[in-house]
Amino acid sequence: MARRKDGGSPRWFSPLECGGAGGERVSGAPTLLYLPGIDGIGLGLIRHHEKLAKMFELWCLHIPVEDRTSFEGLVELVETTVKSESSRASDRPVYLVGESVGACIALAVAVRNPDIDLVLILVNPGTSFHKSQLQTLSAFLNFVPEPLHLTTPQLLTFLTGNFMKMPSTVVGRGFSPEEDNTLSEITSSLLSSLMFLVDILTKESIIWKLKILKTAASFVNSRLHAVKAQTLVLASGNDELLPSSQEAEKLRDAIEKCRTRLFRDNGHKILLEAEFDLATTIKGAGYYRRSRKTDFVSDYLPPTPDELQQAINRDRILNFITDPVLLSTLPDGKIVRGLAGLPREGPAVLVGYHMLLGLELGPMVTGVPSSTGVHIRGLAHPFMFDKNSEQIMPDSAHFDLHRIMGAVPVTGSNFYKLLADKEFVLLYPGGAREALHRKGEEYKLFWPDQPEFVRMASRFGAAIIPFGVVGEDDICDLLLDYNDLQKLPFYDMLDKVLTRDGLKLRVVVSKD
Repeated sequence: MARRKDGGSPRWFSPLECGGAGGERVSGAPTLLYLPGIDGIGLGLIRHHEKLAKMFELWCLHIPVEDRTSFEGLVELVETTVKSESSRASDRPVYLVGESVGACIALAVAVRNPDIDLVLILVNPGTSFHKSQLQTLSAFLNFVPEPLHLTTPQLLTFLTGNFMKMPSTVVGRGFSPEEDNTLSEITSSLLSSLMFLVDILTKESIIWKLKILKTAASFVNSRLHAVKAQTLVLASGNDELLPSSQEAEKLRDAIEKCRTRLFRDNGHKILLEAEFDLATTIKGAGYYRRSRKTDFVSDYLPPTPDELQQAINRDRILNFITDPVLLSTLPDGKIVRGLAGLPREGPAVLVGYHMLLGLELGPMVTGVPSSTGVHIRGLAHPFMFDKNSEQIMPDSAHFDLHRIMGAVPVTGSNFYKLLADKEFVLLYPGGAREALHRKGEEYKLFWPDQPEFVRMASRFGAAIIPFGVVGEDDICDLLLDYNDLQKLPFYDMLDKVLTRDGLKLRVVVSKD
């Protein structure tokens, strides 16, 4: 059977799913350009089109199979579009989402245009080509006869990803028992679509694309120090072809404004795999903005139902063990179970005492919107937004759900903006000192003598809603606190070991 043709020059297209999003798209949405991996078809974001279209003006690059544009030519093509979009909306960033070789193109554009406001989202970047199986595959293909090259396991994986992870993902949810009969039909259809790419790729095309990747990796690796753009690297822990997790650490250290997110259970084609949401990842990392500088108040997008459920699931075990109960007071003074006494219109300031480790945050932040529809914005410690803080946490995404649920750095300007927008603001005047209190300090307040929030709230006529928590400080007894740690013979050595980028142990254990 004759091969299908995919000719012409590289070109941009806007997915059909994005055509009707104009009315739902947020005001001032920035442009997002998707740069595909080695397949070049530009459909890597197919699972994410609808959600991204509400946040961005989305364009995808299609590189035809028979196209032989050089790496430099592809960089110039993207660069031309970036300059055009930057000129059209100079007050907004331009997003480049690049996968494998597309990530190299994004980095090259950033190197050549340091003065353009770019945000790079690099998905399993191909900068690690020289340390991967693909370099071996590139040499191997030269000796493989034309009909047999498509049976190479690494090649099939690189083009189609882990197929077994995709069916429920593309459909959008798992199958109910009533839908089981349609599974085989959906699977067959999806497999046919994925194998279409394999059908049109010749050995010559694959060798050319691997050559492009090799050139791209060499070009970018020698210029990483020149990347000034805000960068987020998404790395798969089970990448079958590239050492992506190690590469993410290298890029984080080499690029000044770079952060990383590791997805331990995902493979190379993470964008097509189940339970990965690119829009949520961008929001959680604090990388969504519509102006030249991140504004945690005006750039914030409320959580979607899926994101709210994700936050609820995170605390499911804790809620099951503690079975928290929310009570409120009605205008007549009667205390009722539930939040019927909570106002439904802001501005309002919820002021309370931080219990042990702040464990009450989960039931509050998810329970209030779930039962009332009121979304509360928490004023959080700047530690939760700092790049250096992420590096000392077990998981760099540890605080992402806090940002998704509306946390902002605690500053006077952020407090002012939230009240001006008539938001419900969650404030703990005692801060981290209360949450990390020491032995004998249960239920003790550490509030400032002159809490300025009262003056700010009165300026906007905001309701001040005090709240308290009972029981959390009684869950356990503290065995050691900061004072006890200082008495340990190995404390000085431990303090040096845990010192990293200026963040010392005393920050974690709440020394004044």
